[in-house]
Amino acid sequence: MKKIKTSQKIISYIKKKGQASGHELSDYLNISSRAVRKQLNNLLKDNKIYKIGKPPKVFYLLVTSSEKQEIVIKNKKNRDYINQNYLIVTPSGEIKKGVDGFIYWCAKNRISVEKTASEYVKTKKKFDAVKKIGLIDGMEKIKSSFKNIYLDKVFYLDFYSIERFGKTKLGQLLLYAKQSQNKLLIKELTKEIKPKITSIIKKYNIDGVGYIPPTVKRELQFINELKKNLNLKKHILNIVKVKTQIIVPQKTLNKLQDRIENVRNTIIVDENKKYNNILLIDDAVGSGATLNQTAKKIKSQQICKGKIIGLAITGSFKGFDVISEV
Repeated sequence: MKKIKTSQKIISYIKKKGQASGHELSDYLNISSRAVRKQLNNLLKDNKIYKIGKPPKVFYLLVTSSEKQEIVIKNKKNRDYINQNYLIVTPSGEIKKGVDGFIYWCAKNRISVEKTASEYVKTKKKFDAVKKIGLIDGMEKIKSSFKNIYLDKVFYLDFYSIERFGKTKLGQLLLYAKQSQNKLLIKELTKEIKPKITSIIKKYNIDGVGYIPPTVKRELQFINELKKNLNLKKHILNIVKVKTQIIVPQKTLNKLQDRIENVRNTIIVDENKKYNNILLIDDAVGSGATLNQTAKKIKSQQICKGKIIGLAITGSFKGFDVISEV
């Protein structure tokens, strides 16, 4: 009688049960946890199973035939570019990075991995082409939106989303870091953006940093956690959002004048110290009203003697449409 391989026993068990934990498989097969992990790692590597959850609750499921369609990107340049730039958060809350995430997205949409990889790289590079030293200059769009400009420069680190492929890596991290109030995601996002922020501080001789305060009440506020993780070693301006009878987030307002009024009447710069140059940090630029009006308050109070630089983690590509998700 032909002996059944341990790997096949694992596959048969998962197929029957729908999913299984490592501990469960260890008991079923009567082998050590270490031996089970070795088998599971081989099956993961061969794209026969995938896992969900995080320790101590990790479960293994079978990869369906539709998910097996293509498991490599042959073009090395495309593969390296995607590994550096692509990230997706699945509907079940799993983070998939680089080629692994891209293959998942292609399988989900039932499209060719190799062909789509070339199209993704071409599209992403088209958007990257507008960046200078890794930053997107938003001043022209600000000038076309507002009669009076109080910012000297406006940058954002990436677009929130791009055509066809949706949210960028920073767009994904920002959205789910805010929505899930996840400290690990905020740390990962901080690691991505800190070098560029440090570079801006050095280039413009920034001696004061202001963070645009949140509107929506959350147990863990993204901007406060970001401030702590960035730890920029610069004086932090005291910018506060005053409490009103009804909280109205900027992203819910469709008219530019309403957004300006919202900032004018709810954001206070409570600061006596004088600065040479100030960096204002926001999570996402929709209209740009929040950054511009906050800069107006700083200038009217004569807090800044030099330049005020606005910076958002992400911004919209066409105009300054409201990024309603964040």
